[in-house]
Amino acid sequence: MTTAHNTTPQYPFTAVVGMADLRLALLLNAVSPAVGGVLVRGEKGTAKSTAVRALSALMPAVDVIGGCRFACAPAAPDPGCPDGPHEMGAVEERPTRMVELPVGASEDRLVGALDIERALSEGVKAFEPGLLADAHRGILYVDEVNLLHDHLVDLLLDAAAMGASYVEREGVSVRHAARFLLVGTMNPEEGELRPQLLDRFGLTVEVAASREPDQRVEVVRRRLAYDADPAGFAARWAAEEDALRGRIAAARELLPRVTLGDAALRQIAATCAAFEVDGMRADIVMARTATALAAWAGRTEVLEEDVRQAALLALPHRRRRNPFDAPGLDEDKLDQTLEEFGADEDTGDDDDPEPDGPDGGPGGEGPDGGGPDGGGQPPQEGGPQESPLPPEAELPHQQDREAPRTPQAPEQGEQPEPESAPQGGAAGEKAAVGAGEPFRTKRLDVPGLGEGADGRRSRARTAHGRTTGARRPQGALGKLHLSATVQAAAPHQRARGRSGQGLVVRRDDLREAVREGREGNLVLFVVDASGSMAARKRMSAVKGAVLSLLLDAYQRRDKIGLITFRGNGAELALPPTSSVEAGAARLEQLPTGGRTPLSEGLLRAHEVLRVERMRDASRRPLLVVVTDGRATGGPEPVVRANRAARLLAGEGTASVVVDCEAGPVRLGLAGELARELQGTAITLDELRADSVSALVRTVQGNRKAA
Repeated sequence: MTTAHNTTPQYPFTAVVGMADLRLALLLNAVSPAVGGVLVRGEKGTAKSTAVRALSALMPAVDVIGGCRFACAPAAPDPGCPDGPHEMGAVEERPTRMVELPVGASEDRLVGALDIERALSEGVKAFEPGLLADAHRGILYVDEVNLLHDHLVDLLLDAAAMGASYVEREGVSVRHAARFLLVGTMNPEEGELRPQLLDRFGLTVEVAASREPDQRVEVVRRRLAYDADPAGFAARWAAEEDALRGRIAAARELLPRVTLGDAALRQIAATCAAFEVDGMRADIVMARTATALAAWAGRTEVLEEDVRQAALLALPHRRRRNPFDAPGLDEDKLDQTLEEFGADEDTGDDDDPEPDGPDGGPGGEGPDGGGPDGGGQPPQEGGPQESPLPPEAELPHQQDREAPRTPQAPEQGEQPEPESAPQGGAAGEKAAVGAGEPFRTKRLDVPGLGEGADGRRSRARTAHGRTTGARRPQGALGKLHLSATVQAAAPHQRARGRSGQGLVVRRDDLREAVREGREGNLVLFVVDASGSMAARKRMSAVKGAVLSLLLDAYQRRDKIGLITFRGNGAELALPPTSSVEAGAARLEQLPTGGRTPLSEGLLRAHEVLRVERMRDASRRPLLVVVTDGRATGGPEPVVRANRAARLLAGEGTASVVVDCEAGPVRLGLAGELARELQGTAITLDELRADSVSALVRTVQGNRKAA
């Protein structure tokens, strides 16, 4: 847990250079915690964590009841507090806590659990609070929030929705208040958030390192000065910090008097409707954000510019229709909507064109109010920061694609691209074809019981999941199986001379829980992009199928990699990563044509899996080969392809061959490849979850059938 009491002073918030949107979003939450927190997305090394940690020093102190572990407010103590009922005694004032939730934290560490030591030694039930209790009335910060395990995400969602944490385990039933400001940072290259958690963040901002040399020089200069003398650096910024702290307090005091008129409410509702966001949370967050913006500017009325800024902060992450859509907002459409629904309404007095306000908002000063330059920060030009995602990470809109909405086989009269042309810009190469509409796929599992990272694909022994038994600890004790431990110790109490309530427990009595859940796998796609696949409709269907499998991998928390083969060799188009967006972007740009070096694609997959096995032996791979099974080019192409397939099978690699063969005459080559791989073959039609042409097929089932 990290609080404002660190011996080394935090890097001052007012010393952060640039990043106006990030600073504004954090300050608005400081003014009105009801806004719902901030998600900060951006590339590594952009001071995301530095800015978030610096916020805690600006938050007003809170009054708590002395001795209460759950930070009850003296004016309104929680009637269900486990430490209650409270008698009005000493009142303590303490800084607002910022509690950090590690990505690898256990469930017990987050929500709390039975105090095992007291239970075994004293024979009493005692609850040991977790991080959610520590964060009550403070800030809960999750760095790399996109890497948080699903079981912790579920607990966070419950607490955020109800404002309380409920613990039901090991004979303990506890409920305590858990209202906190949720702040998360993430690098989109490492994977995306689940939609449910994404929606829980009130605001989102994109950050990127400045490309201006002068600004970068200033960042380095300040950081070196801070590292050399943290206390001295903090002292030089103390005046700006105090001024900003006072402005936050003044805005908080003004907030209840801010009026959100019908005209502004109508603009908020129209904007959310125009961008087709799901549910009503966006409307509520926009209303709270616009109100906080007005209070921050020192006004008691919400203006159109407040609504516009609120939309830019609250809507980008809510308008995404699927994981492959880049976040963002069409500002021209936003302005048009605001103008349409605000033209007939009086939005306020425009006599003063530059009232005091936040960066990029109604006023011209920086968010810290420390002077014209925003407390020493270089001014920001333009509007909200643009997405730092490279162009190849953004897919075109579905309506702009030339592909059909559902995967289809090529028409009988359509001829594939001849395979005689060489690779690389020759006449045989065809431009990239758009992918068909994604669809829900059947789940493909890796056989056996793994021990990899938590996910949603294959069965595995995990630290979380349903308890299936107990065992003696193998090394350090993991999750204690309490009843099994008591059963192991109970027969020996008389021999051990037990007296009193406490249970005499020895090391040999301890038992840990054996749990079974699901793991995420490494799904390695090997996609045939040769001339035999180059018929336009067929390649569109193939890309749609792979896109659907990528979406399935995103939902099941897998790592993915992409190998393509055509012409004279195979290419690792995407090294294994958690960023499914990157895989979709590479797929979208994939050209076709040339010969079919199937063996090269399989050998490249073998090499990639060998390296990944050295990096993470616990993450089991699933090889997905998308091809019609043909092999051409070079001496004995079929023999070499079969030899490469047997090499993969010999190492126990689970595999699926997606058969893309079409037409009235089928050679069944993909099925033969699947047999060499000791895997399974499945057609494009059978891949669909709603297909009625076959029963649900998994790698496990097909291996048993073989």
